[in-house]
Parts: sequence; C-alpha cells; structure tokens
Amino acid sequence: MSRLLCTLLLGLLALNVSAQSLTASVDRTRLDAGESVELTLESDDATLFGKPDLQPLNELFEVLGTRQVNRLTSGSNGAQASTRWIVTLQPKHSGYVVIPPLTLGQLQSEPITLHVQQAASADDSRLAPVFIDASLDQESVYVQAQTVLTLRIYHSVSLYDDSSLTQLEMPQARVEALGEPRTYEKDINGIRHGVIELRYAIFPQESGDLLIPSQAFTATAVDRSASNAYNPFGPRPGKVVRVRSPEIPLTVKAKPASYPADAPWLPARALSLSEVWSPQPEAARVGDSLTRSLLLKVEGLASAQLPPLPATQVAGLRRYPDQPQLANQANDNGLVASREEREALVANREGEITLPAIDVLWWNTTTDQLERSSLPTRKLQVAANPNMETLPIEVASPTVREVDNAHLWAWQLSTALLGLTTLLGFTLWWRARRQPPVLPSQQTGPSQRNLLDDLKRSCLANDSQATRHALDAWARQQPETLADMAARFIPLSEALDGLNGALYSESGQHWQGRNLWLAIRSLPAVEDLESNTNTDTSALPPLYPR
Repeated sequence: MSRLLCTLLLGLLALNVSAQSLTASVDRTRLDAGESVELTLESDDATLFGKPDLQPLNELFEVLGTRQVNRLTSGSNGAQASTRWIVTLQPKHSGYVVIPPLTLGQLQSEPITLHVQQAASADDSRLAPVFIDASLDQESVYVQAQTVLTLRIYHSVSLYDDSSLTQLEMPQARVEALGEPRTYEKDINGIRHGVIELRYAIFPQESGDLLIPSQAFTATAVDRSASNAYNPFGPRPGKVVRVRSPEIPLTVKAKPASYPADAPWLPARALSLSEVWSPQPEAARVGDSLTRSLLLKVEGLASAQLPPLPATQVAGLRRYPDQPQLANQANDNGLVASREEREALVANREGEITLPAIDVLWWNTTTDQLERSSLPTRKLQVAANPNMETLPIEVASPTVREVDNAHLWAWQLSTALLGLTTLLGFTLWWRARRQPPVLPSQQTGPSQRNLLDDLKRSCLANDSQATRHALDAWARQQPETLADMAARFIPLSEALDGLNGALYSESGQHWQGRNLWLAIRSLPAVEDLESNTNTDTSALPPLYPR
C-alpha cells in the first residue's frame, strides 16, 4: 500500500513539473551584424521567483537590457498568471549564432538559432542623424509572384511620436503589409542607431519593368541644445526631418510558355495539400455525415490568389459545402497563405464509393520548374446503418411513372361494378335526405391553415430545424408525399436541397427559407396537373388520405 502511494505521489509531482514550461522566442531570426534582437522568455509557473540565469549569453551576445512583465489572463480554465522577461541582445559575431538554453529553477528553455549577416560598410550618406534604406529580396520575379520590400529608418537622435510614413501605392501591383513595424538598435561606425523596420509583400500584376516608388518619412527630432523650456501647449523644441527612400527597379517575368493553359497560375516557393476527416472515413455508414477538410497552404502568395479546390461530385454521396476559410500569415520570407474548404458528405447507399484524386499544379520559383501536389484516390467502404429507419429526403429529378401493362378487366365486370356503386351511392344519398341536419363537428387536430401558418413562420425566420418539423406536419395532410410533390415541381426540389444542406452542414445558421416558402405557395394542385396530362394515374391509394 505504501509503495502504491509513493508511486502516485511521484506521478503527480512529475505531472506538475511537466505542466510548467519556460518558452523562448525572438522577434526575428535573420539580422545584420551590429543589430539588436529581442529575446522573450515566458513562464506560466506563478510559484517561481527571481529571473532566468543569463550567464550563458555572455559568450556570444552583449546583453543591452532586461525588463520583466507580469500578466494575468482569464480563459476557459480560469485565471492564469504568467511572467515574461524581455532581453535585448546584440550578437558579437556574424554567421549562425545559437541562443543557448536558459534555466529558471528546474525549467529550461529550448535553443534558438539566429542568422547574423555581415553588414555592408557604411558610406558618408549614413552619417546623417536620420536616413532611410530600402531593399528587395530579389530583383527579378514572375508576374503575380511575391517579392519582399524591406524599409529601414535609422536615427541616431531621439524622435517624437509624431513620425509618419507615406503609403506605398502601386497601381500595377498588389501590396500587403507584413505585420507590425519592428524596432531595434544597430551600431554603425561606433554610433548606436535606433531602427524602425517595415516589410511589404509586393505581387506585380503585369510583366515588364516595374519601379518601386520612394516613400517619404517625416518626424521631429529632439533638440537637446534648446535653451527654452518645453511648453506642452506650444511648438515642440525640435527640428522637422524629412527623408525619402530610394526608388528600386524590378524586372517582372511573364508566365512560362510551358505552364498548362487550363491550370490556375500559382508561382510560389512551396505548396502543400492535405486533408482531415471527422469522423474517420473507415467508420462511414449510410445516412451519417462525414466532414472532410481540405487545406491548401502556399508560401509566397496571398490567400486571395489561391483557387478553389475541385468539388467532390461522386455518385452515392450528397455534398454540403461550407464557406472557404482564407488566412494570411507573415514570416521571415513573406506571406504564407492558406485556404481551407470543409464539406459534409452523406452516403445514400452502402458499398464501395471511390473519391477521385485531387491535383494542384504550381510553379516552383526556387527551382524554376513545374510542380504537382496531389491527394491520392480514396475508397470509402460504406456500411449499412441499422439505427436509421428511413433515409433523409432525397429529391430526385422527375421521372416518368411506369405504366402498368397488365390486361384490363373485361368490360362486362366493369359495367357491373359501376352499376353496383351507382346504386349504393343513390341509396346513401336517399337515406341522408331523410336524416335530420347535423352540425359539423369541431376539428380536433390542427387545421391545414394553422399548419401552413407554422410553416410560413419558420421559413421566414430562417430556422432550418423548425422548418423541417413544420414541413413534415404539413405534408402529412396532403394528398401526395413530399417526394412526389418535389418530383413534379422543380422549384420545390431545389428548395428542399437547400434545406437538406443546412441540416447536414455547419452553414445551417446562414440558411434562407424564403425560397422554400415561395415554392410551397406556388405548388400547383394535383387536379390542375391531371387535367393537363393524359398519363394514367397510379392505382395505389395516397400515402396520407384525407
């Protein structure tokens, strides 16, 4: 017993230690020699005191400053306290420099690798108190491909917070800002400069020569030598500085002639295509809904440039798609775009159903060649569903009723039956005339008018579940089934497809019931159709007799 208790205590102690962590992150992993980088250490263990041991940093970095931030956040698990230590570092060497693991109590962070590039020698123009520099990551790109513009504003004097930068406007290109501006420090010729870095992803829309326009930066530099006292209501004691970035030429190449003409043009650094099922396709049963999520992730394009993926059009499966989810994420190389398409698939028959392969063609701008990413063919083994009594309403296209080719009865028997029914009807009519008048009895169940009002109310309220129940109640008082009505009236068939899509997919909250109500109101009566057609009627009685 004591051994079991010791084991439980040791397990709880190990679980508590593993729940705490010390995470490390940096604001960027690529920088020039002489620039500073911010290292953020975060711990969610409120019982730890002190600060991390920064001694391992002294060998490769110069620690310029450290500050601590305490945070208290509330979530689904209650209030959670965390502590951040923000350390400003300046690498002492160029090349690949590793931030070593740092310890806080029994916690230890993971190492981080930085790429420190050798900075070019500064010229005389960089001796000004404020100057601006602009550069492109590549001088030649394909049309609609990405090039990253990096704008750095250097200042060796303090600036007020009234600085402004003109907008980057290019009618021949699409421009996307890559995150918020970064601020750090850099040593140039022994003088420490503050740096404001902005990055843009540019997607040229036309081939040929393109000129990246210059941008103007305006700010007020603090005048330390001003003799007059600072007046908060008067002009600031400083000097207005205005600098412009250089114009940069860019060569835009046309789409390669070898690229397939019928495929969307996708110039990217990398592309991946994946799928996720919920539940797993091996558990497919008739009538059950399977959710398939297709994720297209592309590095070097914006999400608006990603084409839709091929729809799953397979016999035996009903498809109910959701709205695609588009997202952009910025990293050191530019934009990473993603497009997620989710669809609900409902099998209406058992057996094997084959989903075709999905292929996406794209142009690899790194290797300068055509690439193909694909998902292989998938086979679903759909099993029978014993818990389902009836299938969901499947509205098929109108079909011609099969004509009963059996022999007609002899005319003598038909005449005899007609005579007997006529005599019986005349006898009942004569007896009814001799009976006293009887007041009509009050209807006990809901009237057809009330059911129709309930159906109208739920349709116009865009409530798919209430409309489903009201539609069943109304159909039970009709002379024909709901499937027969939809088979002879196309607008009702399309409206029922929309209702089924709302019931089987996550887009039900966006369903609009006005089309279904208009189809119900415009439904022609059975008598009108019988008077305009010469086809034989079915010998079967109606499913819901009056």
